[in-house]
Amino acid sequence: MAARDYGQYCGITRALELVGERWALLLVRDLLVGPRRYGELAAGLPRIPTNVLAARLKELQAAGIIRRAPRSRVIVYELTPYGRELEPVVLALGAWGFKAMGDPRDEQVVTPDALTMTLRTAFRPDVAATLPATAYAAHVGDAGLLVRVDGPSLAVTRGDGPVDLSFAASPDLHRVISGALSPDRAIATGVVEVLHGPGDLLSRFATTFHLAA
Repeated sequence: MAARDYGQYCGITRALELVGERWALLLVRDLLVGPRRYGELAAGLPRIPTNVLAARLKELQAAGIIRRAPRSRVIVYELTPYGRELEPVVLALGAWGFKAMGDPRDEQVVTPDALTMTLRTAFRPDVAATLPATAYAAHVGDAGLLVRVDGPSLAVTRGDGPVDLSFAASPDLHRVISGALSPDRAIATGVVEVLHGPGDLLSRFATTFHLAA
């Protein structure tokens, strides 16, 4: 159980007691992408103090939100079924927070798990269902992802594979996703650099992944 107690009998209050402590929902965000070792969780949240990371993991385990599990001779943390019920909440918070992001600051980083959840938040399956299947390699800072769209299905993974379009982008890619910057203008201004494939596929990417700012 988290240390914070609001002293109110309410579902929202109880939810905040369980996942409202600093860093807790970001741990849930990263674990929604997949199970992670302790070191991977620390690397994905480079500013989290080690004592806080240990405390949050302990609290989330005690609440039944995450669990420790053996995987290939190592221990990983993963969400329980109860914890996975937070996915629509996290996606909704991501869409809501996207409206207030503003311009990226120099010290802010984009992690692979954060980018994965941004793409899952912005994905429009109804639109994608009308477009040809497309694979993208998206590189934003140190985050590199393989993004496969096939009809209304989305798969985002790390690693390499055949793609139709490979591009590198600054964190200003969020302006393309929001519609504030057109794909053509993003390429012309260097916000997006096409590494492989036809640049006009960036328009399909922007149509498939969109969040209103």
